Parts: sequence; structure tokens; C-alpha cells
Amino acid sequence: MPIEELTPYEDPAAQPPSEEGDETFSTGTKLEKEWKNRIHQKLLKVMDLTLIDNLDPDDARNQIREICQQLIQQEQIPCNQASRTLLIKQIEDEILGLGPLEPLLADHSISDILVNGSDDIYIERFGKLQPTDIRFNDDNHLLNIIDRIVSSVGRRIDESSPMVDARLKDGSRVNAIIPPLALDGPSMSIRRFSVERLSMENLIELGSIPEKLDIILEGIVRGRLNILISGGTGSGKTTLLNILSGFIPKDERIVTIEDSAELQLQQPHTVRLETRPPNIEGKGEVNQRDLVRNSLRMRPDRIVIGEVRGGEALDMLQAMNTGHDGSLTTIHANSPRDALSRIENMVSMSGVTFPTKTLRAQIASAIDVVVQIERMEDGTRRLTSMQEINGMEGEVVTMTELFKFDREGIDEQGKVLGKHRATGIIPTFYDYLKRRGVDLHYHLFDQ
Repeated sequence: MPIEELTPYEDPAAQPPSEEGDETFSTGTKLEKEWKNRIHQKLLKVMDLTLIDNLDPDDARNQIREICQQLIQQEQIPCNQASRTLLIKQIEDEILGLGPLEPLLADHSISDILVNGSDDIYIERFGKLQPTDIRFNDDNHLLNIIDRIVSSVGRRIDESSPMVDARLKDGSRVNAIIPPLALDGPSMSIRRFSVERLSMENLIELGSIPEKLDIILEGIVRGRLNILISGGTGSGKTTLLNILSGFIPKDERIVTIEDSAELQLQQPHTVRLETRPPNIEGKGEVNQRDLVRNSLRMRPDRIVIGEVRGGEALDMLQAMNTGHDGSLTTIHANSPRDALSRIENMVSMSGVTFPTKTLRAQIASAIDVVVQIERMEDGTRRLTSMQEINGMEGEVVTMTELFKFDREGIDEQGKVLGKHRATGIIPTFYDYLKRRGVDLHYHLFDQ
């Protein structure tokens, strides 16, 4: 039905919200929500939303905006121009975006959005969590937004599959879990994609890594040493992995493997692989181990695994030990030593049994450098240790610490005090890199 044929208040049961005295439309009020829902429902009746997907996003927004303007005039909503613009923007976001979350996604200072239910939303800004006044209408409203996110990347979420990992169009990582597993309603976390890609210089300015370590890290990447980045949740592992992968020469073929694609490699010869969950019949799953094994047949110069977390650890070690040197990956662990223990545990998940000494020898031979990063109480992320794996002594993997962060305390503002320093030890890979044309001067390792 053309919009011109609409008659204001044509449904007696759907009269506009009553107004008392001089009350007018204002953002954030119950009245606003009632008007927004009313205009939204009217819009659904007069506009064929199935055609939206075929339109350019700007054209779609223009059409929605024009029809909303007419509907607002017909409904005679008592609001000023600023409130009218906000009302139309909210309806646009509801149809084309992620509804109430759109203002948060537009704020580049927000690094995480944590939805603990339809009326409990937190954000992380500058490393600190804080509540927001953003709300969904109800759990169904939130479920619709979650379904819109996961269906856009070919995944699903329902009672038979109530957990899902997905990503937004900008690369932001999304995890959602719904009832019956989530007892208090649907829950969702969004790890924001950084619009401005951080560089090594940014990390030095932020105090995340010490000066001169950038030269060493670039050298070990170009020299094709295998690097394991270890840290806790939200410590910045993927950010550092992105930065280190930027040092890979542009003439090398790179294969990336991730559960949810978020790496931002700039090299022209990059093949990106992503896992696939099972379909509704429980078939068709492709996990990281399948992708790692397949990548070995793709003639990669480098293999970059977003995060190793299961049986693919065995295939990763075999790849690193059979000519695919220069590989990079991340792992959840609290220390470099714990990271190696976790790899041992993950190899056991593959179902292959190794003698302890043999497995540790494989690890010592495959991994050259472990970089430990930590998210501290004040929200800062810092490299806390960089260690070289030297080899084996008996059944123990030997490691040498090259750089460390000496923590000194916390000041009155809650900021963590300390400084990075080199241990003064020259790594055994020094001569190896020199033979490969990467000359790291001795003074880089001075205390």
C-alpha cells in the first residue's frame, strides 16, 4: 500500500499514546519507545523490506528516512527536529543495523560490548568496565539482533545449538549464548575490531613493550623463527599477532586459520581459512585441526593460527618441525612455562599418545620464542616476558628470559608502576639470524 493511502489513526485500537499537559517526545522516555515502535510497525506495513538487501546501504537508509518522515507527519508526533532525527535514526538502526547497539559500535573508544541480558549492558573503555543506559525492549528483541548477526555469517543459534561464535561486518568478534544454557536470558559479548590498526610504534608509546624490542621482534619474524604469543583473555594477543604478522615479507604465501576471522594481514598473497560449525543435523563441521592439516597441502610459506586451543596443537608442531618455519600463533596461558604445559595437554586431545620426553622434545624443537603479555589492573596491556626456548635437559624444556617487566607497585590513581628491562643474555638464535641476513646488534640485549 502506498504511503499516501495511509490515514492517521486509522485503527481505533492503535491510537497514539495519550499526552498529559504539554508532555512531548523526548529521548530515553517510555513515550519515545511507544512512538518508535508505532512508527516502526507502520513502516513494516508500507515498505517491502525484502527489497532492502538488494539496495545500496545509503539508498536503503534514504528510503527508510523519507517514509519515516511522512509517517511522523501523519501521526502528528509532538517533537522537535532533533528528536525527530533521533527517532528516525533509531528505526534505521533497528532495520539495517544492530538496534540499540549501533551508537556503541560507532564509538571507537569502546573495545568491548558486554550484553548480560536485555536490560544490562556494559562496555569496556580504556581498559575499564562501565555500565550503560542502553536497553533492548525485551529478550525477544535481543534474540532477533543475535540471530541477525549469526545468520549473516552462515551460522545459527537456537535451543539445539545455543552457543555460537560469529563476527560483524567490520571484523568484530561476537560470542552469543542463549537459554536454556544462559539462565538469565540471552547473553552476548562483542570484542571490537580496531578501525585504526595499531602499530609497533603505538605499543611503544603506550608502554606495552620496551623500546628496541620492536627491532628484535621484527628480526625474529623476518628470520623465520616460530613464535608463540601467550596471555589471558583480553590481554592483546591478537593485536600483537597482527602487528608481528605485518613483518612477514610481502612475497611470501601466508595461510591464516581462525575460529572467527579477525586477523588483518596486509600482504597480497594471503589465504584466509575459517572453521565451520556442524549444521542442524550435526554434520559438516570443519574444525581447526582439519584446516591445519589441509593448509599443509596449500604450499604455505607461513602458517598463522589465530589461537591454538585443541588437537590442532599436534599438527601445528608437526608443521613447524617439517619446513613451515616462521609460523605464529597465540595461546591462553599465564606464563611461558604454562603455555608449553598447555600445548602438552592439547596434544593429548588429538588422541595420539607420546612419551613425555618425546613430546617435550617436539615442542622444544618447534617453538623458538614465547612472548607473554598481560592485561593489568589499570587496564593497560604489557609484554611481561620474552623467553627463548633453548632445548632439553633430561625431560625438561629449558628456557632463557631475554626481556621482562619488573613490577614496582601501584600509585594513588591505581596505575601499575614498573619498567621493562633486558636481562643482558644474548640469545642462541643470534647467530642463526645473522646467517639469514638479520643482524641484531649486541647492544639491543644490554641491560
